[in-house]
Amino acid sequence: MHKFSQLILQCRAGFEKETAAEITACLARAGVYGYCQLTEGQGYVSFQGSDGALLQQAVENLPFDELIYIRQWTLATDWLELSRDDRVGQIREQLDGVPACAEVWVEYPDTTEGRELATFCRKFGSALAQRLKKDRWLRPAATEEKRGSHWRLQLFVLSGERMALGIAPLANSAPWPQGILRLKFPRQAPSRSTLKLEEAWHWFVPREEWDTRLTGGRAVDLGAAPGGWTWQLVQRGMFVSAVDNGPMNEDLMESGQVEHCREDGYVYTPVKPVDWMVCDMVDKPIRTAAMVVEWAVNGYCREMIFNLKLPMKQRYKETERCLQHIEDALALAGLQWQLRARQLYHDREEITCHLRLF
Repeated sequence: MHKFSQLILQCRAGFEKETAAEITACLARAGVYGYCQLTEGQGYVSFQGSDGALLQQAVENLPFDELIYIRQWTLATDWLELSRDDRVGQIREQLDGVPACAEVWVEYPDTTEGRELATFCRKFGSALAQRLKKDRWLRPAATEEKRGSHWRLQLFVLSGERMALGIAPLANSAPWPQGILRLKFPRQAPSRSTLKLEEAWHWFVPREEWDTRLTGGRAVDLGAAPGGWTWQLVQRGMFVSAVDNGPMNEDLMESGQVEHCREDGYVYTPVKPVDWMVCDMVDKPIRTAAMVVEWAVNGYCREMIFNLKLPMKQRYKETERCLQHIEDALALAGLQWQLRARQLYHDREEITCHLRLF
């Protein structure tokens, strides 16, 4: 494991500073120190650590699903410079001392330049996986019943000749390449924002619990117009109070599952408690955080998904401030909760949060 000297952290382009601040704080709490290398807009950050063993422990033990700005992480080697002649063979030679893995992913930055590497990475990944299977280097993933590999081989590619070789824990990393869940836009949905809520459910609600937590019941959509999030709730069989002074999609209203409440979402309160509240309103994030606290303390709902629109500067500090405000208020009220946050692939200048009350 001595080969690994850096932690590569993929993120949304333009959020490299927030990613660096987040990983530096998380690793410092775990007793791991180093420095970040980044260029604004490159879509990734490299954390350079002095101790590869400590970096490995951090990747194994820090809960990946508690990270906000980091889409994917890779415990990696220094950058490799490969010749075009037999790149698969050159990578194979670098695998001595690397733990056997269950699968191979070849990833690239989510930028305009990075996406030009998509075809190369797909073909290169396929060829490398075939070679490693032939060499019997790949092993089945470990299960409770059987021994096997706990790791995924991940290559992070900057060009056909420059890449880093790395690994990530199967159970403690993004479940999709690059940390990006590819969703198809449903043509019947009123707006593309519908994909934010669908992606949030995939991150925050285990798929095996969808039938119990995301089926039927009642929901409130604050700032609903024209109905992108309401559409998702209706598809799950929920009856929705869509709160917005703006117009709702006519086809959605004809479903018979939507009541349009022409009110300000920040002052609306439900007559009776509901199962879900969702909110995608544009305002200062601390105002949204305060509204979330009011809903939680008054028992208006069981679960919430809401977006915090971030300022142009001090985005990481504002994120911490809002989340801490919510947790402090809930603790003061004597509540039990789970609060998670993530910058989704379909988010822009915002993060999406999930609050579940017990």
